Amino acid sequence: MAATYAERIRAARPGLSKSFQRLADYILDSYVHAALMTASELAHAVDVDSATVVRFAQALSYSGFPELQAEIKARVIQDLMLRPKESVKPDSLPALTDTAFKDLSETMERRRRMLDPEPLEQLLTALKSAERVLVLADSQGQFILGELARLLRAVGMVCLPLPSDEHSLAASLAAVLPSDFLFIIDMTDQGETIPAALAWAKTAGLPSAALVGSASFAAAQRASIVIEVQSQEQSDNAPVVLSAMVYTIGRALRWRFADEYKQVQSKVERAQKRLAAARVGKA
Repeated sequence: MAATYAERIRAARPGLSKSFQRLADYILDSYVHAALMTASELAHAVDVDSATVVRFAQALSYSGFPELQAEIKARVIQDLMLRPKESVKPDSLPALTDTAFKDLSETMERRRRMLDPEPLEQLLTALKSAERVLVLADSQGQFILGELARLLRAVGMVCLPLPSDEHSLAASLAAVLPSDFLFIIDMTDQGETIPAALAWAKTAGLPSAALVGSASFAAAQRASIVIEVQSQEQSDNAPVVLSAMVYTIGRALRWRFADEYKQVQSKVERAQKRLAAARVGKA
């Protein structure tokens, strides 16, 4: 069986030039877009010339970009038209995957309809006056902690992840400032560390927010601002809904702090240019 375009790209990528690697990554990650682009449009998308697109296809043993694109289009057609038809067969892997995504879609739609924007508004208002944001997550929230920190830093906020073990956490809390803000993720309602940290913050007059798995959690009773990840139900989809909530917070941050976001992005772009220039100079 002949190798697919994706298999050819992955096999060849280590030895490709930087411009070819950009093309390779774009086609792998955005193949639906690539299927609809002309060679010139694809070249513009990855900042190369049209001739480079042709040479890239030929490097993968295609006669040119049209032959490569035809294979990409065939995959898009298969993804969008054939696989849903296969999923109607009971007791099959396509049926299982189809059902899983439908379950996720229904869960997300229910959460969207039931989401109260008021706590999010309170969060944005509180963050505006905070000099530092201290973030703490339970075991099930750890996976999204880095993304939350990135989103906060993207609008110029100083974000400090807190350690989860009690001794180190106590040492960190002892050094907080009155202008700090405590941001908690609690998806399990297990253990006393997170509720204790929120109780301490309340006693110290420190504002806090909690992303909680359920409104009945102890953290929800002690935080200044409470945003429920799940509402009215508990399910295995909680990590996906948590990711969606953090994504929504990120969108809200970029909207409310649009100027700060632009300033940070401008600084990042300048730093990237300096790093690139330093690499060239070192070479």
